[in-house]
Amino acid sequence: MLTSMNPIFANTTGMDKSVLRRYLELPQPDNKIMATYVWIDGTGENLRGKTRTVDHEPKSPEDLPWWNFDGSSTDQAEGSNSDVYLKPVAIFNDPFMLGRNKLIMCETYKYNKEPTASNKRIECEAAMKAAANQHPWFGMEQEYTLLDRDGWPFGWPKGGFPHPQGPYYCGVGASQALGRDIEEAHYKACLYAGINISGTNAEVMPAQWEYQVGPCEGIAAGDQLWMSRYLLLRIAEEFGVQVSFHPKPVAGDWNGAGCHTNFSTKAMRDANGIGAIDTAITQLKARHKTHISVYGRDNDRRLTGRHETANINQFNAGIANRGASVRIPRQVGEEKCGYLEDRRPASNCDPYAVTNIIVRTVCLGEKDTDELRYTSKKAITDKE
Repeated sequence: MLTSMNPIFANTTGMDKSVLRRYLELPQPDNKIMATYVWIDGTGENLRGKTRTVDHEPKSPEDLPWWNFDGSSTDQAEGSNSDVYLKPVAIFNDPFMLGRNKLIMCETYKYNKEPTASNKRIECEAAMKAAANQHPWFGMEQEYTLLDRDGWPFGWPKGGFPHPQGPYYCGVGASQALGRDIEEAHYKACLYAGINISGTNAEVMPAQWEYQVGPCEGIAAGDQLWMSRYLLLRIAEEFGVQVSFHPKPVAGDWNGAGCHTNFSTKAMRDANGIGAIDTAITQLKARHKTHISVYGRDNDRRLTGRHETANINQFNAGIANRGASVRIPRQVGEEKCGYLEDRRPASNCDPYAVTNIIVRTVCLGEKDTDELRYTSKKAITDKE
């Protein structure tokens, strides 16, 4: 089933970017910096942003003031008390405005300075600080699907389907790599911004791509993945293309989209760290249902046991097994140290929520005595 998309702008033509370039090339005063504040809205999945002028180049989040926005327009406040605060937490170079201009990742807070429901970062940061001596590293594999303005996958025959899966994964050619311009522009933009993007490739379903962010330690994984999504959405916007992070954008015999999360601690990376990896897998298995509940909306459509996934109601692990909940890479099995790959998170997951619960389960030893704290309204039903 295709992701529900609003077709209202399906016939809108793109603007002439050569006209815009004339104005972007105008000189900018030395004492004026454009700072674009980016935040997660009330859906917990979508991003918003707005820009302000500051009179100095910020070197750290503390150099920037808190700001606010109309939370009644983002499903984060009532109209009668609509101001929601933005707290700067991470700074990136701006690949759109260039120069000394910046993109600012922000947390959101209610009128009383309590975190909004979509602010998963504050709890994640607390976990990362508590586990700092274990040096948790993350590498997150973000899959996404490109769509035309009408919501149909980019480059697919209108109302029809391309050839079955097979030639598209890491494919080359006009009929195999659909949307490479967007993927390559995004790669360079991430490098310019200061995001630790480590690779990219075309995925199994045509018009589906993946990029990897990491290794990042602690809270940086969530900060960088969220900002990389913002860059992707902005770049696709310039090409007149939509980005879907839905875990099953097309029903049928097509791969879904995940956000496989590679994770390790110092103990896992050290010699004979396989023992620590095995212990971590046992801990993850014990909290499978709780993890699934924060691993992304509609993930049950993807985790079916087919198309390189495990079944959402079962937990299994194995070496080089892409049909497992948790995969141990073959090299790790041979070298007896390294990392594990949690293949359960969906492409639309909140990386703060994912990295938070992994660290709390593996590094801090939390169990399901407080399961309700993490269980969403759409948690899976235990069918065992």
